Amino acid sequence: MGICRTSYPINNQLYDQNFDQKSNSEIEEIEILDMSCPASLPLKETFFISHGSPTLSIDESLPARHFLKGFREKCMSHHEKPNSILVISAHWETSEPTVNSVRGRHDTIHDFYGFPKPMYQLKYPAPGSPELAKRVKDVLMASGFPTVYEDKKRGLDHGAWVPLMLMYPEADIPVCQLSVQPHRDGTYHYNLGKALASLKDEGVLIIGSGSATHNLRALSSSKNIASWALEFDGWLKDALLSGRYQDVNNYDMKAPHAKVAHPAPEHIYPLHVALGAAGEGVKGDLIHHSWDLGSLSYASYKFSSLNRSS
Repeated sequence: MGICRTSYPINNQLYDQNFDQKSNSEIEEIEILDMSCPASLPLKETFFISHGSPTLSIDESLPARHFLKGFREKCMSHHEKPNSILVISAHWETSEPTVNSVRGRHDTIHDFYGFPKPMYQLKYPAPGSPELAKRVKDVLMASGFPTVYEDKKRGLDHGAWVPLMLMYPEADIPVCQLSVQPHRDGTYHYNLGKALASLKDEGVLIIGSGSATHNLRALSSSKNIASWALEFDGWLKDALLSGRYQDVNNYDMKAPHAKVAHPAPEHIYPLHVALGAAGEGVKGDLIHHSWDLGSLSYASYKFSSLNRSS
């Protein structure tokens, strides 16, 4: 579980040719000189990031890559580094909520195949956070989730390290991952997020990493976006920006082409967690939107609590 068994239609020769010296700096393991994190202000926002194709890690032509590089300046209410980062990744599926509790630096999991060789050399050696893992476990169990497991060995999958490599390239912020439960529904994951909301007061940045649309069988090289993808993506944006969160929780019954946009639900459930974790009185904002491969939406959202004094 948690392994991406997918190949995307890409041009390996093109990527190998374009992976020049300006990208080589991203291959080398970053030396972490200071892994300490100063106290941060409480955070008001959570985020859902559509991480799209793993080629986001090297492809300078993708607008989403440049969006993530400017994330701190454009999307955070203040520019201080968070104390730690909790990522809910679509690429870790378990039967019960599970956190990775890693001491030292994370391994970088290259959970994809059929991509250019340089992508397998990329590393994101962020420190783990057993302390955050314990806090996540404690707040979930206190909120009625009876079983929460810890994994003391699992590193960061590409749903976590690819966006984080662009958002926080120094790899000096402790990171913890939380799994999704694909046999559950949107409301379950929304409630999972609600249980995590208090972590923002401790300077924890909560990020759901998935995709607004995710039908790998429908990917193509066409420049025209599939009509079903446009309709689902548009419905999701309207629902989030107008505050119809109950509809979002029941997207599989409310949204047009829901089963086509998400044949399996693991890539949308991180959105539900991020939405729930924002707290009460939530305002949704579209912070990036672009397309790739004919139907893959990179729509990303910020959820801000209007009822917080921070």
